[in-house]
Amino acid sequence: MEAAISALSALAQETRLAIFRALVRAHSPEEGRGGLAAGEIAGVLGVAPATLSFHLKELTHAGLILQRREGRSLIYKADLSAMLGLTGYLLDDCCQGACGSLSPCAPGGATIREKECAS
Repeated sequence: MEAAISALSALAQETRLAIFRALVRAHSPEEGRGGLAAGEIAGVLGVAPATLSFHLKELTHAGLILQRREGRSLIYKADLSAMLGLTGYLLDDCCQGACGSLSPCAPGGATIREKECAS
């Protein structure tokens, strides 16, 4: 629960949400690929480097992004497994074992299949 609160708190800020969305768009499924350098993020979002550094630190601390060094640059990448864990945590409470029946978790109230239920 504490991890979920930390992640949701981090994303509840406009600039951090924009950073995370930009990193999701730059995602590559290949290990060690994808992501954006801090300078690229600053340019895309028009955020001052010092401000960006603060927000990147908050997202990293919340476990939502990863960083790696490439030469002299730090490359940031969305941690999609962390985001899937967060949404799974939220949906788990939502479903409350309602798999296979009409569930508030299902889009439009449609039937949710058991394998799709976050249990």
